[in-house]
Amino acid sequence: MKNLLLFPPDWLPSEPYLSLPSLASVLRPAGHDVVQMDVNVEMYDLFFSRRFLEHIAGRIAHERQHLQEVQGQRQLDEEEQELLEKLLTCTPELFEQLSNDVERAKKILRSQAFYDIDQLEWATNCLHQTMGVISLGYYPAQICFPPIETDIVYKPFMSSEIIESLDDDQINIYRDVYDMLIRPVMERDRPQMVGISVVQQKQLIPTFTFCKMIKDAFPETHITLGGNIITRIRDMLPGMENLWELFDSAIVYEGESAYLKLTEAVKNGDDFSTLPNLIYKDEKGVHVNKEVFAESLAELPPPDFDGLPLEKYFVPQLILPYLATRGCYWGRCTFCDHFQGYVEGFRTKQVDHIVEEISFLKEKYGTRFFHFTDESYPPALFTKLSRRLIDDKLDIAWTTHMRFEESLLEEQVWKDVAESGCKYLHFGYESGNQRVLKLMDKATKLDAIETNLRMSSEAGIWNHLMGFFGFPGETSEEADDSKAFVEKNSAHIHSLGFMTFVLGKYSPIAFEPEKYGLTYYKNPEWDLALDYYFTTKDGLTIQEALDVFDKFEQTHNSKWDLRTCVREYIFLYIDKYGSNHLPQLEMTKEQRHHMQQPAIGMV
Repeated sequence: MKNLLLFPPDWLPSEPYLSLPSLASVLRPAGHDVVQMDVNVEMYDLFFSRRFLEHIAGRIAHERQHLQEVQGQRQLDEEEQELLEKLLTCTPELFEQLSNDVERAKKILRSQAFYDIDQLEWATNCLHQTMGVISLGYYPAQICFPPIETDIVYKPFMSSEIIESLDDDQINIYRDVYDMLIRPVMERDRPQMVGISVVQQKQLIPTFTFCKMIKDAFPETHITLGGNIITRIRDMLPGMENLWELFDSAIVYEGESAYLKLTEAVKNGDDFSTLPNLIYKDEKGVHVNKEVFAESLAELPPPDFDGLPLEKYFVPQLILPYLATRGCYWGRCTFCDHFQGYVEGFRTKQVDHIVEEISFLKEKYGTRFFHFTDESYPPALFTKLSRRLIDDKLDIAWTTHMRFEESLLEEQVWKDVAESGCKYLHFGYESGNQRVLKLMDKATKLDAIETNLRMSSEAGIWNHLMGFFGFPGETSEEADDSKAFVEKNSAHIHSLGFMTFVLGKYSPIAFEPEKYGLTYYKNPEWDLALDYYFTTKDGLTIQEALDVFDKFEQTHNSKWDLRTCVREYIFLYIDKYGSNHLPQLEMTKEQRHHMQQPAIGMV
C-alpha cells in the first residue's frame, strides 16, 4: 500500500515538522510504502529558484499588458496605477539579478557563511524582498517568507471563503505549488492514500487546494486529514458538506496507530466503523466513530525522517525535532487549549528510552542538534535527562519549552542543563503581575521567575520569554507591571515574544466566561473559527490591550531588537559562538529605523 504524506505550507522552513516522520515510523515496519513530502520547505526552495522566478515574470508580464490595455481605454484608478508602476519595475534585468541573488542567499543559509551575521541578514532580506516581487504575480495576495505570514485575502476560518479560494487562479498561489511539486509525485507514484497533517489554521487553504486538485485528477485516491487543527475543528467538521467533497476521512487526536489501521482498512476494503479516532464519509453520509485511542509512548518507534529533503532546510546544520512527552504536565493554565490534541493526560518516555532514541537519531542523520518540541518540559525529566546526557557524553545541542518552576532553584541543576547541551529555552512568562498569574492558574511566583532567569542565564542559556497583554480582568497598571518586570530582569532576558490575549474556543476560560467577567460572541459566518471576539466587565478592552502592546513595541529595551528573530538561527549561533551573549545580533539604531520602513517590492 503506497502512502503519500504531505506537510503543507506555511511554516518555518528551518527544521522538519514531526508529524510525518512519526507516521512513517509505524507505516514502514508494517510493510507499507511511504513517500513523505514536506511541501512547505520544497515550496520555499522552489520560490527561490530561476525556474519559479521565470514563471513569475510571465505572470507579471501578462498583468502588465492587461493594465496597459485598460489604460488605453480609460484612466486607471489609484490602485491600478500604483500596481502598474510596480509591475513596470519588474524588468528582465531585475529577474536576472533576483535569480542570482536567491541562489546565493540559499547557499549562505545552508553553509558556514550563515554564521557571519551580515551575510545572514543580507540573505534573509533578499528572500523577503523577493517574496514582494512574487506577490506582484498574485496581486492582491501578499506572499511572505516566515516569520511574516502570507495573506492570500481569503479567510481560513470561513469554509465559504476556503471553497471560494480553490479555483482562484489569480490569488491562490498554492494551485501552482500543486502543479509544480505535488502533481509530478502523484503521477509518478500513484499512491492509494494521501495523508495531510494540518497544524496551523493558515494551512487550511493550501491543504484544501491540494485536496481538490488531487481529487480532480485522481478521484480514487483516499485522502485523510490529521494534525492539531483537524482535532480542534472536529465538532464543526461533520457538518461541513462543502468541504467533504474534497477528502474522505479525518483522524483526530493522536494519529500513529489510527492512521496505520486506516491504511490497512483502505488496502483490504474493510469497514471503517470501528476504527479509532476517525471521522469518515461514505455513501450514507459523514460518521464520527466513538472509539478513541491514546498511544503508549514506550511502544512507539523513533521518528523516521527518511525521504524528507533534509538538505533543503534553510539552515547550515540539520535540526531534528523530538518529542519525549505528550500533553502538558501542568495542564491548568486557564488561557491554554493545547490539551485539545489528546484524549489521555500527560505521558512521558523513560530517560533510558529517550537517550537511546536521541543517540540513534544522532548517528543515523549525522546531526547533534535537537529541538525537544514538548508542550512544556517537566522539571523532573529536565533534571534527570540533563544529568544523563552528561554522564553518557552524548554531545548534543538542544532547545525546548519550559514553565518557570519553584522546583528549579538550585544552581547546580542549571549548570547541568547547560553542560548537557541546552542552549535556548522558550519560557511561558505570560505576565509580571502576581494577581494576573493567579487568575491564569500558572502557580508561578515572581521571585521564582527571577531566580530561574538569573540561574539559567548565568549558566549560559539563552532565555526567550513569551507573554501577552489583555488577560480578562488585567488592568493597565498590571500590564505595566509586566513591562516593568522584564525591564528589571533584562540582564537575564535575551529575547521576547509578546502579543495580546486571544480567547481560544476550547480554553478553560471560555468554558467559564462568567467567572472571568467576559462575554464572547460567535459569528455564524466564521464557522471554522478557533477563537472568539469578546468584551470584559473589568480591565483592559481588546483595543486597550492592543494599544499597550503597540506602545511596548515602540519603547521596550533596544537589546531585544535582533537582526534575526528565528529561534533556530539564534540556537545555532549560541552553539557556534559558545555564549548567550551575542552582541552581533543586536540592531543598531539605524537598523531599527530601517526595519520600520516597508521592504522594497512589498505590496
